[in-house]
Amino acid sequence: MIPVQTPTIRAVLLVASAAGALLLPAGDAGAAGLYFTDRGVRPSSRGGAYIAGGDDLGAIAYNPAGVYEAGAQVLFDVGLFEWRSRHTRQAIVRQVDPNTGEPTGSSFVQTMEPVTGSAPVLPIPTLAASFKVDPRWVVWGGVWAPYAALSSYPEQVKGAPAPQRYALLTLEGSALAFVGAGAAYAPSPEWRFGAGIGALVGTFNSRMVVSGCLPERMFCAPEDPEWDILSELSVAPIVAPTGQLGALFVPTPRWRVGLAFQLPIWVRAPATFRARLPAAPVFERAVQEGEDADVAFDLPWVLRAGVEARVVDGLRVELGLGIEGWSMHDDIHVEPDGVVLRNVAGFPEEFRVPKVSFPRRFQNSLSARLGGEYSFDLAGARWDLRAGVSIEQSAVPPEYLSVLTIDATKLTTAAGLGVHLGRFRLDASYAHAFAADVRVDPREARLPQVSPVRANPPESPNTINGGAYSARANVVGLGVAYTFEAAGSGAIRPAARAAAR
Repeated sequence: MIPVQTPTIRAVLLVASAAGALLLPAGDAGAAGLYFTDRGVRPSSRGGAYIAGGDDLGAIAYNPAGVYEAGAQVLFDVGLFEWRSRHTRQAIVRQVDPNTGEPTGSSFVQTMEPVTGSAPVLPIPTLAASFKVDPRWVVWGGVWAPYAALSSYPEQVKGAPAPQRYALLTLEGSALAFVGAGAAYAPSPEWRFGAGIGALVGTFNSRMVVSGCLPERMFCAPEDPEWDILSELSVAPIVAPTGQLGALFVPTPRWRVGLAFQLPIWVRAPATFRARLPAAPVFERAVQEGEDADVAFDLPWVLRAGVEARVVDGLRVELGLGIEGWSMHDDIHVEPDGVVLRNVAGFPEEFRVPKVSFPRRFQNSLSARLGGEYSFDLAGARWDLRAGVSIEQSAVPPEYLSVLTIDATKLTTAAGLGVHLGRFRLDASYAHAFAADVRVDPREARLPQVSPVRANPPESPNTINGGAYSARANVVGLGVAYTFEAAGSGAIRPAARAAAR
């Protein structure tokens, strides 16, 4: 038997599973790639149009300059994120000569049983506080999590192994959040500047299947269940640094212009992985020594801009644009730490696993948002009606789409309500994300089935991501903010500044 290439079973397991980590760590890197909707109760009810108009602690995920407007405040909100997807896989089935294992040249498209993906409806929080240390300075700190799905798919469909198992079974057990701190500075009534530093922190867990089919398809078919390898991956602790900058220009009380830039998120994390090998005789005596590795990949920078108009009393309307640099997310790199595989029949006695890479090939994406709010007095209280809409390109090319990272061009509509009761403000919101259906022609699919016991890459690799995809999401949010001291108290006003001259 020709020896397997140096990436061994566990290494390739880790590479394939590590790709799933990208579903969640997008944090606030951008919704186009890996989380489904804008986050935060008040911001999301405006369709994410919160770059120029953000004036409370919800701005920490959009434009840190806007946090100056919060003054001394505490904010707590939760979003209940409900997500569903459907995938009908299609694959090219090639006829193989049973004597030689060589393709005969004939093939056909096989349509498999559809599967439904779901995620537990969990409260996704924002907890933040800000303090005025000077009339011109506000400092803040907070914890928030992305609106992303911990998706799960069935292991079996109608008594047979589920067709999507080579991409994902479940992400349950993952827990990721963004922790950050920063400051906002107002050198004049017209300008605010803000900056923040932070990190994505937590743990990621995934379970999926790879194939242990022997090289050249001599003794098995690529998707023969008897050769399936169940893999489990845990990436922890994740501490991925990033930062953000923001500016807010207020030339008149009726116009505001905002600009914000988020640095990439650099993920460098240790991982452990385990697998249940097939019962095939080749693996009967196989053992693994070591289970540690390091995972590395980058998530994108994000540039956002917005203009808010307040030309009608009580009404605020913002138009926002964004670009997300997903093209930097090209590969996942995995470097095993002393991982050795021994006693695979017909293979060399010992394999030491080298650094390997997994292709992603994401692309930059654009987004636009329009939203606002109208404030009025009723029954002795101040009320805010909010609404918004956003449209986002997908960052995932169709040929690389899979159930691991379902994404498509999305249209999100949202509405919300706020009421001011003394120093308290209570908020509620609802958003629905409509995602375009995507069909990946199996002849154009580019995600290969992971088969680590392959002597040489086949001329026609077995791909796993062809077929039809659909998804949608609903978010219901509730929040409360308490303001101890408003932003402007003690600040230099234009009239006072003129008198000082």
